[in-house]
Amino acid sequence: MNLRRRRLAVAFRLAIVISVLAGIVLTALGPATVTGLLPYFTIQSNLAVGLFAGYAAWRAGQSRPEPPSALKGAVTLYITITGVVYHLVLANPASPFAMAQPDRGPAETVGNQFLHTVVPLLALADWTLFDERGRLRLRYAAWWLTFPLAYLGFALVRGLIVHRYPYPFVDAGQLGYAGVTVSAVFFAVAFWLLGLLFVGVDRALARWGATPPPDRDAPTPDPDTLTPDRDAPAEPTPPPPVGRSA
Repeated sequence: MNLRRRRLAVAFRLAIVISVLAGIVLTALGPATVTGLLPYFTIQSNLAVGLFAGYAAWRAGQSRPEPPSALKGAVTLYITITGVVYHLVLANPASPFAMAQPDRGPAETVGNQFLHTVVPLLALADWTLFDERGRLRLRYAAWWLTFPLAYLGFALVRGLIVHRYPYPFVDAGQLGYAGVTVSAVFFAVAFWLLGLLFVGVDRALARWGATPPPDRDAPTPDPDTLTPDRDAPAEPTPPPPVGRSA
């Protein structure tokens, strides 16, 4: 990565860090507290991508290699899940899991958009523009499910203790454990397919940025028209034939 790209990468990553901080602080100005926000996947994924972006910005500023692509792909996938689930499931009136949107003040509304829209878009742009291409493998899409599945276990155990669930699709009190299992399988498959899409895009970008093969249809130069190499050693001149004695 040249100096110009490094500077642009640092600027992108600092924008991610600032957006995460702004989103959490502005959201906490509403009824929710910071500790009350921590059980949400939204906050956890934003914190993960914010910490990673800060670390990646430091490495770019020090001209060090990029962090592992598998780790960057993971945090980018999680923050993408946050944005997609919010806009298509939770805030979508047509969704069976739509949540009633509370009356938010101006600061809380801006913070909500930072966490669910701005940060996911910035993280996706950073992954697309600055990640090292061709390093993701198909098996990573399955490995990346570890955190969402661990979060499911956390939400269910916490729900048994406090009798509250962060999202309607993990609400065992309303859906029962059978209903939660069905929704969990659906979302796991959807997240796995989204991870495979990340791997596919990575490979496509790697091929697009590769050096193109030589043109096989290009005409072959005529060897008679080639300019001789001036540095090549000259052929020795054969000696003249020896004449016969008179």
